[in-house]
Amino acid sequence: MSKSVALAEVWRGPFMESVHRGHAVVCDDSGQIVHAWGDPQTVILPRSSAKMIQALPLIESGAADAHGLGTEHLALACASHNGAAIHTDRVTKWLDHLGLDDGDFRCGPQEPDDREARNALIRADARPCQMHNNCSGKHSGFLTLNKHLGAGPDYVDPDHAVQRACLEAFERVTGESSPGFGIDGCSAPNFATSLHGMARAMSHFATAPTGSAEERLRTAMTLHPDLVAGEGRACTNLMRAMGGKVAIKTGAEAFFIAIIPELKMGVALKIEDGGTRAAECAIAAILVKLGVLAADHPETLKYLNAPIRNRRDLVTGAVRAAPALI
Repeated sequence: MSKSVALAEVWRGPFMESVHRGHAVVCDDSGQIVHAWGDPQTVILPRSSAKMIQALPLIESGAADAHGLGTEHLALACASHNGAAIHTDRVTKWLDHLGLDDGDFRCGPQEPDDREARNALIRADARPCQMHNNCSGKHSGFLTLNKHLGAGPDYVDPDHAVQRACLEAFERVTGESSPGFGIDGCSAPNFATSLHGMARAMSHFATAPTGSAEERLRTAMTLHPDLVAGEGRACTNLMRAMGGKVAIKTGAEAFFIAIIPELKMGVALKIEDGGTRAAECAIAAILVKLGVLAADHPETLKYLNAPIRNRRDLVTGAVRAAPALI
C-alpha cells in the first residue's frame, strides 16, 4: 500500500507513542468521492466487510424468499458473530429447515468469542462446531443458495456456482473488475477491489430502493445489530448508538464499512497494519464527522478517544483519531 496517512494515534501522557496509518473513502449517491484520506485506488481485500455483497445472490436468486428467510436470517448472513446462543441457536434452526447439519458447512470449527458459550463447551468437555464459526450465518446463506441452485457440496470452491454468483454481484456493485481473490478465514474466496470501489458499493447499498436486495440486507443489519456481531462489539454498539440509521460492518485486518441511507453515502476504510483499535477509532471519527454519530455518546467514547488503562485501572493514555479525521 502507498500514500497512506495517519488515521489514529496512541498517546501515553503527553507523548504520541504509536501511529496507525491507512486509507479511507466516502462516496456519494453517484459513486463519486466526497472525502478521501490516503489513496482511494489502493487495492484491498474487504474480508468480512463484504458479507452483505456476498449475500446479494441469496436474495436476487429467489432463494431467500423460497425458503422463507426473514430479517434475522439476512442479518446473520451479513454477520461476524460471537458464537453466542443467540447466534448458534438460530443457525441450527436454519440448517434444520434446510434439512442439513453442521457437517454440510465448509467454514471450519471455531471457539466462540462469547464467554458464556465458550465456558459451556469447557464444562461439557465438548469441542466447538462449525456453527460456532463467526461466519456460520454467511455460510448458512451460501447453503441456502446452493440448495436453490441444486449445485454440488463444495460451495466455497471459487469455480462453484455460489462463488461465481458472489463474484458477479461484487463486480457489479463495486463497478470494477476484481483483480483476484484471497481465501478467507472461513475458506470462501474474498475478492479484491480498490478502496474507492468498496465505498462505491456501500453508497450503492445506501441508495438502493425499498424492496431491493440491498435495502433488505441493510435494513436487516440495522434491525438486528446484536446478530451482526454481538455484545461488546463495535459493530453492535455503534449501530445501536446511531438508532438503526446506519449499517456498519468490520472486516479482519482492520477493515470497516458504513452504509448511510439518510445521507446516501458509503464509507470504506483500511488500516495498513491491521490494528482493530485503529479501525474502530477511525470509523467512529468519520461517522461523527458526517454527523450521524454523536461525539459524546457513551458508545462512541469507547472507540473515539478511548482511554488506555494500566493494570491498576489508571488511565495512562488514549487512542485518538488523527488530526486529518477531525
